[in-house]
Amino acid sequence: MSSSPTPPSTPAAESLVPAAHAEPVALAVPAAAAEPAAPASAPASERSAGRPAARPAKFPDGPVPDPAGSREEHRIRTFHARRGRVTDAQAGALERHWAEWGVELDGSPLDLGKLFGDPSLPIVLEIGFGMGDATARMAADDPTTGILAVDVHTPGQGNLLNLADQYGLTNVRVANGDAIVLLRDMLPPESLSGLRIYFPDPWPKAKHHKRRMIQPEFLALVAPLLRPGATLHCATDWEPYAEQMLEVLSGSRDFTNQYGDGYAPRPDFRPMTKFERQGLAKDHIVHDLLFTRR
Repeated sequence: MSSSPTPPSTPAAESLVPAAHAEPVALAVPAAAAEPAAPASAPASERSAGRPAARPAKFPDGPVPDPAGSREEHRIRTFHARRGRVTDAQAGALERHWAEWGVELDGSPLDLGKLFGDPSLPIVLEIGFGMGDATARMAADDPTTGILAVDVHTPGQGNLLNLADQYGLTNVRVANGDAIVLLRDMLPPESLSGLRIYFPDPWPKAKHHKRRMIQPEFLALVAPLLRPGATLHCATDWEPYAEQMLEVLSGSRDFTNQYGDGYAPRPDFRPMTKFERQGLAKDHIVHDLLFTRR
């Protein structure tokens, strides 16, 4: 990525659209044996060969609707893939950069060092990045950390790629598909230096609580992939969900609360978004939770 304008200042980040109500991932449930995976170095089109996923006509070289064919799996899901309206700028970014900076979550083993071009670069996984504004801001603020950002929202994927191009961010990669496939099938143990889950869908109705992402099964899946000392950072403006997050995380033997037995103060490195300000204006209470992998 070539030199480019200075990244936007923090005030500009206030107009960000958060990861919040992007589409979170599904809870981990053991799946049937997958077909043999192609080498991680193979092009996404080859790695997805034989899987029931047709590329959208508008983006023949862009993200596919269902890279892992995961619609065949029978498990509780916390997201629905959304295409949405894609602007010309987002479409252009997808066409120009997906082959280089995009990742299809098709179940093939993923070499993060090769993906980012630096085996020594610490990688933080972000699940659900919305339109990507906050992700780009954090990437610009900390160029020594790679961010693997996962979502299924095509406009957001295009927007984040466009921001990465515009501001010369070399430390962002955009992953398309179900993050559970990534966590379950594609990453080696202790390959992540952090995990960020900001404003996941709170599924407020009691009958939908089983769809919430932060569950004991999810922590059991992700814990082996985090290096000792890695930070798991969650944020939500839905207080009942914050209470559940705190209970589930506190009950895990794999994580330690960085702030005793309560919530963390809002960290400066997490950009304030327009969505978050709207929530605060409605008297929502935003809670951050910072836990360390033991």
